[in-house]
Amino acid sequence: MSAVQTGWLIIAIAIIAANLPWLSERILLIARPADGHKRAWWRWLEWLLLYFLTGAITLGMEKKLNGELYPQDWEFYAVTLSLFLVFALPGFIYRYDLRHHLARR
Repeated sequence: MSAVQTGWLIIAIAIIAANLPWLSERILLIARPADGHKRAWWRWLEWLLLYFLTGAITLGMEKKLNGELYPQDWEFYAVTLSLFLVFALPGFIYRYDLRHHLARR
């Protein structure tokens, strides 16, 4: 797999992972909550866990592709966290705004 293909694969994984907490009612995509509704703090916790999981996948791909991991400063992680937050926007809007408008129709 080339570097360009790997980059696009990482972006696709990040977009999917960032939206999963808002599109699923299951906790950690496995268990249903006792009352049937997942709380907002669970969604944010899942989002953060998926950020770290996506980062781990990215590190593995970088190691396999380049043979080493390049050192990064805090700015890199601040940018990737912000980008992951932007990627989550469609799922967030669907969960807290669009779904209610569609249910009223």
